[in-house]
Amino acid sequence: MLKYRISSIILIVSAVVILIFIQKTENQESRFSFKFGLDLEGGSHLVYEALTSNLPDGEISGAMSSLREVIERRVNIFGVSEPIVQVERGGVIGGESNRLIVELPGVTDLKEAIRMIGRTPLLEFKLVLEDSNATSSDGFIFEDTGLTGRLLEKSTLGFDNVTGTPLVLLSFNGEGRKLFSEITQKNTGRILAIFLDGEVLSTPVIREEIRDGNAQISGNFKAEEARQLVRDLNFGALPVPIELISTQTIGPSLGEKILDEGVKAGIFGLILVVVFLVLWYRLPGLVASLALVIYGLIMLALFKLIPVTLTAAGIAGFILSMGMAVDANVLIFERMKEELRSGKLLREAINVGFKRAWFSIRDSNITGLLSAVILFWFGTSLIKGFALILGLGILVSMFSALTLTRTFLLSIPSLEKESRILRFLFSSGVSRISEK
Repeated sequence: MLKYRISSIILIVSAVVILIFIQKTENQESRFSFKFGLDLEGGSHLVYEALTSNLPDGEISGAMSSLREVIERRVNIFGVSEPIVQVERGGVIGGESNRLIVELPGVTDLKEAIRMIGRTPLLEFKLVLEDSNATSSDGFIFEDTGLTGRLLEKSTLGFDNVTGTPLVLLSFNGEGRKLFSEITQKNTGRILAIFLDGEVLSTPVIREEIRDGNAQISGNFKAEEARQLVRDLNFGALPVPIELISTQTIGPSLGEKILDEGVKAGIFGLILVVVFLVLWYRLPGLVASLALVIYGLIMLALFKLIPVTLTAAGIAGFILSMGMAVDANVLIFERMKEELRSGKLLREAINVGFKRAWFSIRDSNITGLLSAVILFWFGTSLIKGFALILGLGILVSMFSALTLTRTFLLSIPSLEKESRILRFLFSSGVSRISEK
């Protein structure tokens, strides 16, 4: 019993430390402050359509992943708190839709949000052909080579040695160097046009094979224009063009209202659960309520440490996981009551009750975890937030029910000789333990 009492004291002290950590880190300067999603903090929601009709089916998935990474890097440059950039793919009439969803918490100016995404340049290299099946522009006929900004490693500013005019110097990554070498080797003497956002910047002639993966753009730039292009290319040249198709703004006042109502609902629900547990299960209910409070503190600390971006759906998942934690305690207490009715002593009834309840708790939590994993794997950002917090809550709730509650119960002094006290403290609101 002594070791359980010591463990209980350690758990309570740890809970106080966690509470202090939560309070002390809740300020804007702390890197452990709560991170809120678009629906709670307010901000901008933008949906872009990726124009992938010219890409082979096998390359679309990789191009969309690269597009997401490029936009994410570009948004991060502007210091937006917890931006969410994700790809959604679905069927539409006549083909498939590839969309990019961008959420910018704290940015409520749509023009500013669109500017942050910006017209990130689409860089393309195309060979000049006399082929009526190819696309036509500026009197030339062009053929795609597959060499685009997706394969760009870096861009730098340079100057022509003779004229002193600004140049944009390009260096491709490993895949790009190999492709660039093949193109220049097989097409010596032909024009390799350089496109930026669909416009021809220059039409240099391939003089020889270029193996080092370096190229240059000379477009009669001013120094500032060339510098801006270099910056944009380094921040992310788009592997595929995108088109803005919808926007939505959530004001900070609406987000604050949603957050306040969610917090109130959580507190109100917790109070009702505690009242029910204490009235129905008495001393075990009080112990479960203490474990439930510690469970809540652990979850809040994990939200800060991981960190987890909290959304309204995520808060709903948190509240739901609290209910599952209570459910585990109910199973344990009912098994304990059965053991006490059969004549077992308190400590033995507690141990056997936990063992008998474990299988039901295990099965229910495994199915809950599987549901959370499936929702997270296939869901959108809104569903993923709910699934992540639900899954995390289920794991912590198992620890709460099987470790915290058990430790606190086993630290209670033996009351076997006080049958009336025992009957009152460990019976429910309607049932009674028969006296042996």
